[in-house]
Amino acid sequence: MDKRFPLEDQIEMLGSMIRGRVITPAHPDYEALRLVALAQFDTRRPAAIVRVATPSDIATTLNFAQATDLPLAIRAGGHSTGGYGVADGALVIDLRDLNAIDIDTAARTVWAGAGCTAAEVTHAVEQRGLIVGFGDAGTVGIAGLTLGGGIGYLARKHGLTIDSLLAVEIVTASGDILIADDTNHADLFWAVRGGGGNFGVVTRFKYRLQPLPAFTGGPLVFPPIPELIASFVRLADQAPEELTTIAMVMPLPPAPFIPAEAQGKLAFVAMMAYAGDAEAAQKVLAPFRALATPLADLVGPAPYSSLYMLDPPPEMRAMVAVRSRFAKDFGLDDARALVNAAQACTAPMSMSQIRVLGGAHARVATDATAFAHRGSRFMVSFLAMYGGGPDEVATQERWVADAVAAVAPVSDGTYVNFLGDAEARGLASAYPAATLERLRRVKRRYDPENLFRLNTNITPA
Repeated sequence: MDKRFPLEDQIEMLGSMIRGRVITPAHPDYEALRLVALAQFDTRRPAAIVRVATPSDIATTLNFAQATDLPLAIRAGGHSTGGYGVADGALVIDLRDLNAIDIDTAARTVWAGAGCTAAEVTHAVEQRGLIVGFGDAGTVGIAGLTLGGGIGYLARKHGLTIDSLLAVEIVTASGDILIADDTNHADLFWAVRGGGGNFGVVTRFKYRLQPLPAFTGGPLVFPPIPELIASFVRLADQAPEELTTIAMVMPLPPAPFIPAEAQGKLAFVAMMAYAGDAEAAQKVLAPFRALATPLADLVGPAPYSSLYMLDPPPEMRAMVAVRSRFAKDFGLDDARALVNAAQACTAPMSMSQIRVLGGAHARVATDATAFAHRGSRFMVSFLAMYGGGPDEVATQERWVADAVAAVAPVSDGTYVNFLGDAEARGLASAYPAATLERLRRVKRRYDPENLFRLNTNITPA
């Protein structure tokens, strides 16, 4: 770019070069558009937000960022634990307008834009008796979730989100617009399945759709008794693969289906997801219901999207601390540590979570994708939602770190989507050494100058 012109003027010129919009601090919607999901990043003020309309817009913006030496942030759903979708003085490529959904019912595939949320895609495909498994929250964008792996309610039946991924459309640092799949740019396709946003800007995802003619799911709520939790996890581990569970000890929200005397108190909330016949579901669920008298039982035939019922409303924003760890075992001592951790949290809302893996998740070879934790049977996660100043940040960060260390003292690795920073020790826990080295070689090929570095960053080999 011509250095004789002030940067502000150059940014305004960018707006005339693309089909989308360029939003600067002078625009009335700048303040709303710069915010991401987690409130601890509210003070970050980018130089401009580029609401791209096409892949060509992205290529033009990448070229502009390199010519002006502006830092580059990529924002889709905006839920990354590191707040990577916004940065001070950066050029933000905002993908939210890339939200087209193109379903091929006969072929059982869908192309979904990177600006879509999990709920938007789920609602669109479940009307046709089809599904793709995302995470456990409908408000989360499909882009970041998929690029990190995607551990959700179909993990045991159909694997991770990346196990249903057939192709991506991606804009690389050089401005090339590529389709990457098993035969075209196969190294790049391997890397984006778990390696995050390190290799380019993914604009569209092509997923294989699975048939889902019948589904039974919802929350089963019990008292937070360690013996009950350990028995629940054992049953979930032994259950048919049609059943995937994500369970947590958490304060119960005020809801019509929660007894008044239990609201605000800790409970064991087990989200049950059975992908199959309703009659078979009842037989599989019976041992879980027999563990104790539930405080609430909303498990029944329903649309798959009903699992998103616990999503907080978009206007409910908070600061969030999160940690995760994979584990090969989970027994009574771990259940006791989980409950103790939940009781020790001082945040207004917290989740001390256990996910039972295995099944289809475990049948994919460790080196088939950049997500390499296929042998882990469980994942524990801790999340605190709060407000306050630096002292409160330190308190809640210490809580999640202490909690995950107490419940899973022997680490089997961490989930890259739940890393709070991009330190080398974090990457070493998210990727085995051979996987990380392979990712660094792919990074060198497609982003040798590390243009895409505001992320859980993988440096070029």
